[in-house]
Formats: sequence, structure tokens, C-alpha cells
Amino acid sequence: MNRAITHGTGRAATTDGRWSDLRRVMVIATMAFLTLVDLFAMQAVLPSLIRRYEVSAAAMGLAVNASTIGMAVASLATSLLGRRIDRRRGIALSLALLSLPTAALASAPGLPVFAALRIAQGLCMATAFTLMLAHLGERRDARESAGAFAAYIAGNVASNLVGRLLSAGISDHFGLDATFHVFAGLNLVGAVLAYATIDQAPRVAEREPPALPAIAALAQHWRNPALRANFGIGFLILFAFIGTFTYVNLVLVAPPLSLGMMQLGIVYFVFAPSIATTLAAGLLARRAGPVGALWLSLALAIGGLPLLVVPHLPIVLAGLVMIAIGTFAAQAVATSIIGRVATGERGAASGLYLASYFAGGLAGSAVLGQIFERLGWGACVAAIGLALALAALLALRLRPALRDG
Repeated sequence: MNRAITHGTGRAATTDGRWSDLRRVMVIATMAFLTLVDLFAMQAVLPSLIRRYEVSAAAMGLAVNASTIGMAVASLATSLLGRRIDRRRGIALSLALLSLPTAALASAPGLPVFAALRIAQGLCMATAFTLMLAHLGERRDARESAGAFAAYIAGNVASNLVGRLLSAGISDHFGLDATFHVFAGLNLVGAVLAYATIDQAPRVAEREPPALPAIAALAQHWRNPALRANFGIGFLILFAFIGTFTYVNLVLVAPPLSLGMMQLGIVYFVFAPSIATTLAAGLLARRAGPVGALWLSLALAIGGLPLLVVPHLPIVLAGLVMIAIGTFAAQAVATSIIGRVATGERGAASGLYLASYFAGGLAGSAVLGQIFERLGWGACVAAIGLALALAALLALRLRPALRDG
């Protein structure tokens, strides 16, 4: 009898634990979604923005992706000052402040103001993003941490899909101004959720004083050749991703494909498979090794590029699916490598990686925008392939450090 009662109680406890884990995963994924939903959503309405401001594709593409300037600056600044920032309040305040430039985009009078507001959005988004990553790393054991980061990455992937769908759908039915106001509302929802759900457990930084001053830690990481290679890989991944998913919009709405705004939004279901495959990137890294996983992921993305120049929508969509899966998986693996290669002060290493990653997004929008304007889509796709191939070459420099680890 006692065994039966104990067994029943154990099953109930296990069930409660699973529900608790599921709730935690859902909250983490939702927070990830609400943190970065503004980042790529504007790419889906790029044709409408070009018409509103009467500028070139390259100029509007650079303005839309100017948020990556703020992301790079804030990632680095947060890695320097993050030890002093309360996680819950910092994340909630960043998301609340994010709603201000988001709403102001609706009345931006010209391209310089639009770009400045996008930079301000990037500052707020990256602060919340970096603090949330630090919070997850500080409060979980190794097993819980892996699940938490996987959930957070999956939420980021979902923000690419749902953010684009929302912006395209709202813009098509209610106009661009309504799009900005809805996203400002989502920012406020994220702030409330952060304040309500993020716990106040003591931080690692409070229990273990840092071994090095922040600037010295950044310098130490930059001298590490494996980390420098990984920073370069992150730079090139977002360079390629931004270039692909910014300028392909202009190809999709132009003849012979000639998609409308609502059809363009539906195209972004190409991100749906990446939500599942990104979660499996850790398994791939364990089976093939981190470098092998990077090569396989980058090879898949490169394999999808030739399909983008075929004038048939199903073939283009297949190429976009391959590129999304490959780049998101590569990003997940590259992020996980930081903890294995960095020798202490991992927060500073993550800050440098994110700064490099987002700087790659800005470079991609600027450089590939000019190539698109001057040489056409085929040349743009070739340049994206070159960037991904260079990332694969840089992965060779990771081997000695990972072997030693």
C-alpha cells in the first residue's frame, strides 16, 4: 500500500515537474520572440517602405537594417556593464523603452529619422537580448541551461516567421502606421511578461567576483585566435542571412513572380522548419562535432543559393528553406562554441560575439544592397555564397581549441 502511494505520489511529482518545465520553456521562447520580433519584421514591408520614402532599394535596405548598429553597440556595452544591471528590471525596462521608437516609426518624416529610430530599437533589443542570455546562463545547471538556450533560440527563429507575417498582414490590411503601433504594443507585452516571470535568484556575478576588469577580459578574448575565428563566423552568418532575406523580397514582388504583400507574408513560412531543426543543432554538434556541424549547416545553406535565381516560386521557396535551416543551425552551433573556447569571463566573450554578429548584418545590408542595385540579384547571390564559404574556412581555425577542450 505504502509503495503504491509512494509510486503514485512520485508519478504526480514527475507530472508536475514536466508541466513546470513546459511552462518554463514556453515563457523563455515567448520572451525570445517578444525581444527580437521587431528586428526582421520590417524586411517584409520593404517594398512599401521604398514607395513611402521614394528611395532606392539599397538605401531603404540599409535604413531598415540600421537596427544592427544599435544591436552591435548595445551587445558590447552590456557585456562591459552587465554585471551591475539587475536582470529583471533591465530586461523589462529595455522592452518598455523599445515601444517608444517603434511607435515613432509611424510618423518618421524621412529616411535619416527612420534609420535613427531603427538604431534606437537595436539598442533596446540587444540590451534585453544580452541580459536574457546572461540570466539563463546564471540560473540553470548544465542540463537545464541547454534546454533553456534551445528554447530561446527557437523563440528567436519564431520571431523571424511571425514578425514578418504580422508586418506583411497588418500593412496589407491596415497600412504601415498600424504595423508600427501593433509592434509597439508587443514590446509592452514583453516588458510586463519579463517583470512578471523573471526570478530574482542571486546572480553568479554576485557570488563569484570577476577575475578580470571588463576591458581586460575583452582584450583577452580578442587575442584568442579561435574566438576571433568564431566572431568572424558569426559576422558572416548574419551578413549572408540579412542579404538573402532583405533583397529577396524585391525579387519576389517583381516580375516574373509578382507576389502581392499578403502572398509575400505567406512566403515566410519558409522559417517554420527551422524552429524544429534549430532545436536539433545541439544533437548534430554532438554527433558530427562542432566544426562538422558548422560545415554541414553552411553546406546546406550554400546548396540553397542557386535555387534563388530560378524564376519559379516553388524552387525559390525550397532554396529559402535550405538557407534558413542552414544559417540558423550554424548560428546555434557557433553560439555554443563560445562557452567551450572562452577561458573565463564568458559574458564578455558572448558580448564580443554578438557585436560581431550584428555588425555582419549591417555590412550585409550595405554591401549586398550595392551589389543588388549595380549588378543584380545573381551577383548578390554569388556574394552571399562567397561569405558562407569563407565562414566554412574560418571553422578550420576552431579545430585546435576544440580538440584541446
